[in-house]
Amino acid sequence: MKRLLVGFLGALVCAGAMVTTTAAIAPPEPYGPVPSEGQLRWHEMEFYGFLHFTVNTFTDKEWGYGDESPSVFNPTDFDADQIVTVAKQAGMKGLILTAKHHDGFCLWPSRYTEHSVKNSPWKGGKGDVVKEISSACKRHGLKFGVYLSPWDRNHAQYSQPEYIDYYRNQLRELLTQYGEIFTVWFDGANGGDGYYGGAREKRQIDNRTYYDWSNTWSIVRELMPLAVMFSDGGPDTRWVGNERGIASDPCWATMNAAGRYPGCDSKGLGTGDRPGTHWIPAECDVSIRPGWFYHAKEDAQVKTPAQLLDIYYKSVGRGAGLNLNLPPDRRGRIHESDVKSLREFRQILDTTFKRDLARQAGVTATNTRGGKGGFRQFSARFLVDGDRSTYWASSDPFTTPEIVLAFPHKVTFSVVSLREYLPLGQRIDAFALDYWKDGHWKTFATGTSIGNLRLVRGELITTEKVRLRITGAPVSPALAEFGLFAEPSSPAADAQ
Repeated sequence: MKRLLVGFLGALVCAGAMVTTTAAIAPPEPYGPVPSEGQLRWHEMEFYGFLHFTVNTFTDKEWGYGDESPSVFNPTDFDADQIVTVAKQAGMKGLILTAKHHDGFCLWPSRYTEHSVKNSPWKGGKGDVVKEISSACKRHGLKFGVYLSPWDRNHAQYSQPEYIDYYRNQLRELLTQYGEIFTVWFDGANGGDGYYGGAREKRQIDNRTYYDWSNTWSIVRELMPLAVMFSDGGPDTRWVGNERGIASDPCWATMNAAGRYPGCDSKGLGTGDRPGTHWIPAECDVSIRPGWFYHAKEDAQVKTPAQLLDIYYKSVGRGAGLNLNLPPDRRGRIHESDVKSLREFRQILDTTFKRDLARQAGVTATNTRGGKGGFRQFSARFLVDGDRSTYWASSDPFTTPEIVLAFPHKVTFSVVSLREYLPLGQRIDAFALDYWKDGHWKTFATGTSIGNLRLVRGELITTEKVRLRITGAPVSPALAEFGLFAEPSSPAADAQ
């Protein structure tokens, strides 16, 4: 609560409020679970990338068996700066590297196994992909995360207690040797056929108990306290339940955490739970290609800019995070087909969101917290100031207020942006949007969850007034953003 109050007072200073001369009005009490500092940082990223790269890239497989020789890993022109630059130009805020996939091959010279880059011909066994990607991320201003597969089809002791020590030792290596980590990605694939040190057999484990997840997670909390941990059920971010990159509608940021663990049943992960016991927002993972690893036969099957836009609006635009996979090819670069599609996708997004039409509007609300005395702290003007740390809120009894944007002349838009003030929880159950036409209001959209960001995308509308109605809320709403934008053209936005 202390952190919330500090942030609240900071917002007053940013807004120019005279805190020293005007009595502060108490902010709304938080509703339900609220995000941690690490989760708030994650929410601000919204769009980041996956890098699936290992021996599979060179064997043309999606899942390695674990018996691959380290000698097959030999990128001919590895360029971490090219990979990271492509991601940055696409608008990504970070990259997650598959430091170890199910085949057990390690992209760093782990001291705990010989099955790693140190025994590959690449750079004479002196290379370290994790170091090169993490360093390039730092140079270019992107955050860095790691994927460490719990399942290991190479390790002789997988399914035995000794393997857990091995896994945790490698986790410690990744968390202590490569700078700040923004996320640790725990996969739900557990057990099956594998090489297992030459045993070549099928091994099954109980994924509810074998990994002793609470103690594994505690290592991350100790060594990288602001890193968020992903799995099917959290503890910090959850799988959305599909690999199409599409969030459910609604997609609540809260979920009932009991019985959830990496590899758990995916039922209900897409929608979450309202209000839920914990703040565990959804991540949408999807590859830019049909497969997760690079395959030359898929060079002509890269998702189009229109498809990427559709995914963006149905993931980031539904309050989730978008984790888009960019698989490096056998050179160790992002292929030209992927680069071209990403560049065109980014151009459309930049053109759409470069100008917020709402900035020129007069903003009025049917209620503002504290009445006239609260205008400095909770003014409706904060909805159009471009600052997510300031917000408008209504008084506690008013759970269904309305906000109107009135323009001095007609404007044309096709995208509406809404954002709740997350430190106070997810407070809105339902909303409606109207525009003024022929002397009366006409509804053009309705929705439920808002959370970190809600993008309502539709046909072009020309009007001089737009209204937001909160039609359902258990407590007073607190909104940080109400924006209007125009896509450069609507036909190209249709997914193929």
